[in-house]
Amino acid sequence: MNNQIKVAIVGYGNLGRGVELSISKNPDMSLVAVFSRRDPQSVTTINTPVYSINNILEFKDKIDVLILCGGSKDDLPIQGPQFAEHFNVVDSYDNHAEIPQYFASVDKVASKNKKVGMISIGWDPGMFSINRLFGEALLPDGDTYTFWGKGLSQGHSDAIRRVEGVKAGVQYTIPSTSAIEKVRSGSRPTLTTKEKHARECFVVLKDGADAKKVENEIKTMPNYFEPYDTTVNFISQEEFDKNHNTMPHGGFVIRSGISSTGVNQVIEYSLKLDSNPEFTASVLVAYARATYRLAQKGDFGAKTAFDVAPNLLSPKTSLELITEIL
Repeated sequence: MNNQIKVAIVGYGNLGRGVELSISKNPDMSLVAVFSRRDPQSVTTINTPVYSINNILEFKDKIDVLILCGGSKDDLPIQGPQFAEHFNVVDSYDNHAEIPQYFASVDKVASKNKKVGMISIGWDPGMFSINRLFGEALLPDGDTYTFWGKGLSQGHSDAIRRVEGVKAGVQYTIPSTSAIEKVRSGSRPTLTTKEKHARECFVVLKDGADAKKVENEIKTMPNYFEPYDTTVNFISQEEFDKNHNTMPHGGFVIRSGISSTGVNQVIEYSLKLDSNPEFTASVLVAYARATYRLAQKGDFGAKTAFDVAPNLLSPKTSLELITEIL
């Protein structure tokens, strides 16, 4: 296809691989490069050339949008502003508490250099954020509830693996079925952290490790597990490798409100994902298309999912969308 949007990836982990897969399903886009901090010879992609991140500025005129696939803790706070100086960028920054500061840091650089910096794109923040906004705007007299799971939490799984005596471990966030049903009923319950989610851990112990000690250390870990009902299951490495090697996730955003006395209205959006990184990548790619279009219009600076009109996400024309979907 002529006039394809030329995309490149920074970082080739689970998310970067997901972006490569997603672009193959979008004929109006082409993936021109993967940039890595690792030796390019050591990175095996599906069919995309790999270059050292040190050479990225040589590609300034060959890339329409750069998708940043690094982590929110250490990579994106540096890479977002750094690359927004030279490229239109999209990322999945997900440290909710720090988003306002991160937005400001990207906006300063992107605005000055006439680039678009699309931040915090994924399913939460991202698609869930949009649905929370819709819920509040449409039902101002109401309450919003977000439930996550059932799904593998990468951050909490990392926390388990740092516990002494743990050889391998994963943690699943499980939403409370009874809490969800209360919310769906329109009763607008007040729910504690413990009432909304449980955490289930699957752990392989190192030889000689004390199971009781490991279990206690996990369950009492502040912020991560202490506020929740946490179950710790000890399993063999064989069972771990067989049953816990994928990254499913999902969740619900529910807005429960009233339009007049006694008239309940409930809005619900849900996701059920076989692969968290592949779905996040699919969202990033759609917003890369919007990023390119905003840049073409001269609408520069940092943006979030709130700033993007839905028709900018679709490869279809406005007339096609009106005819086929509206």
